[in-house]
Order: sequence, then C-alpha cells, then structure tokens
Amino acid sequence: MEPTRVPTLEDLTSAPKVLLHDHLDGGLRPETIVELAAEAGHQLPSDDATALGAWFAESADSGSLVRYLETFEHTVGVMQTEAALTRVARECVEDLAADGVVYAEIRYAPELHVQRGLELDQVVGAVEEGFRQGVEASGDRIVVRQLLTAMRQAAPSLEIAELAIKNRDRGVAGFDIAGPEAGFPPTRFLDAFDYVRQENGHATCHAGEAFGLPSIWEAVQWCGADRLGHGVRIIDDITVEADGTARLGKLASYVRDKRIPLEMCPSSNLQTGAAASIAEHPIGLLADLRFRVTVNTDNRLMSGTSMTKEHQLLCEAFGWGLPKVEWLTVNAMKSAFLPYDERYRLIMEVIKPWYADRR
Repeated sequence: MEPTRVPTLEDLTSAPKVLLHDHLDGGLRPETIVELAAEAGHQLPSDDATALGAWFAESADSGSLVRYLETFEHTVGVMQTEAALTRVARECVEDLAADGVVYAEIRYAPELHVQRGLELDQVVGAVEEGFRQGVEASGDRIVVRQLLTAMRQAAPSLEIAELAIKNRDRGVAGFDIAGPEAGFPPTRFLDAFDYVRQENGHATCHAGEAFGLPSIWEAVQWCGADRLGHGVRIIDDITVEADGTARLGKLASYVRDKRIPLEMCPSSNLQTGAAASIAEHPIGLLADLRFRVTVNTDNRLMSGTSMTKEHQLLCEAFGWGLPKVEWLTVNAMKSAFLPYDERYRLIMEVIKPWYADRR
C-alpha cells in the first residue's frame, strides 16, 4: 500500500473549503485597522500596519488571557459605524474567497458594535451589505451567512436570539453564545436557545473550549445546540487503552452517534492551552474515531492563520492526504446552517468534482 501523499500548498490553496467558525472581529486586515482607527480617533499600540500585525500575533501567543482579550478591544473599537462594519465584512469575504473558501458562516456579537449609537438592526444590515459587496467582488464564488452571537457576560441573549430569527431571511443563518465559559454555563441562556428552537432556527454554542464536559453536556442536552463551537474537551470522555483501543464515555458516544458537529480550531486551541501542539491536538483521535469533525480558523488575525494554513498544519502533523481533507470539508458542508438542497449542490457540484479531478 502506497503511503499517503501529503498535499502540496498549491493543492490546499486551490481546494474548495467550508468554514463554520470564524469571528468577524478576529479577522481584520491590519491596514484596515490602522485606517479605521485614524478615522475614529481610536488609539492603537502601533500606527504601522506591519508592526500592528506583529503586535496582534505576539499578544495572542503571550499566554496572558488579559493581553489576548485586549486585542479585540482594538478590532471592535474600530467597528462602530455602518461604513466600518460594511468595509470589514466586505474584506472578510474577499480574503476568504481568495483562500478558496466556497461557503462561510461568519459570527459576531451585534451588541458589541453599538458603542457609537448604532441600532442592532443597523449593525446586521451593515454586515449584510458588506457580505453582498464581497460576494459580488469575488465573482459569486463564495456563499456567506451571518451567525449572531450573544456574549455570555452580558444580558441580552434573548434579544440577540430574536434578532437572529427576525433577520434569517437577510442572510442570518443562526444563533451562538460566546465569551467566558467558566461561571457562565449554557443553561443560563435557555430562554434564548428555546426561542430559536421553537422558531425552527439553528443554534451553535461555544462549549468545551476553556471548560470541560459539563459545558458540552449542557449545550447538547439542555440547550439543544445543533453544533459545538470548539468542543475540544469531549476528549476528556475518551480513554485510550494501552493496546490503542479507544473507549468512549456516554457523552462522547452520544455526540458521535448523533453526528453533532465539532467546530474545531486547532491553531486557536494552541493559544488557549487546549493542546500543546498540533500533533497533540485531539482532532487527530477524534477524526480517527469518525466524529463529525470540522476545521476552522476562529480568529484569523490573532492566530495568523487561514483555512489553507489550518489544513496544511494538520496534514503535516497527521500525515493526512487529500481524501481526509475532502472528508473534513464534506463534514463541514453537511453541518452548515443552509437548506439541504443548497448544501447538496455545493457538495456535488463544487467540492466533490474538484477532488474527483485529482484522484
């Protein structure tokens, strides 16, 4: 049997990709931050785009949560007008399309962008317009949807859930909660998740990243989350015996059996301490065990990453070839908050033909 050929960078760059977990305020271009900060009178650590980009990377890798969170003060701080939001959203789509992404769900917290008087509906509309411009500029090579996120440490989770449902015909695909997991369990937001479910909407939930199995259990069994944002700590419910046999606990078995998608973000998880290296990241075992694993970027600016880079790191660490990348991509497309016929079309007309041509 021939050894698996690790894909080249050219392979991975041109491959069609699907992105389910990417934060709008975590993917700005440094040049854009500098220009928007000058317009808004926002003070930055550096007014030089190259130096600023380096500052973001160093801060994200510093091991200090305080310094890591400070980086978002500078991205959110310049995203407080409709024009700024539209520009950031447009450039996000352009950057993803240039990286070969054919479908993306981009999440952000509307409540963080009202510091200068915008209404929540204006925030959603500005992002919608930016996505429309980006798709048009990219020759309609990408489909993009919004995910509206409620911050755990703030109050208006139900209001954000209602906003998501209200705007689902304007490109909003679903609802999410994010922010510190410890002290803010998913069950604190049951009313929001119940509302989305009763309205036949979709919800994902940041769970099992900084906190353990209880966070995942609540997100799945109480909140009914369709997907798990990160979910990396599900590994705590799996025991690998000396002979290599993996034994799954009841929760891990349930998540796998129900095909609950895991929105995994390898590079980001290294920064938050969920894994010591890519080679030690739980995604390797979870993929071997056929969990519904997907690969994502989380915060492209802070992690200095892209979908191409995430796949490259994983292929090099685990010896994966293009068949595995195809499997991960189809996993993500199957898990998208998009109508079935649209998911099926992208899989059968865009993703699978590209891989079939390279067998």
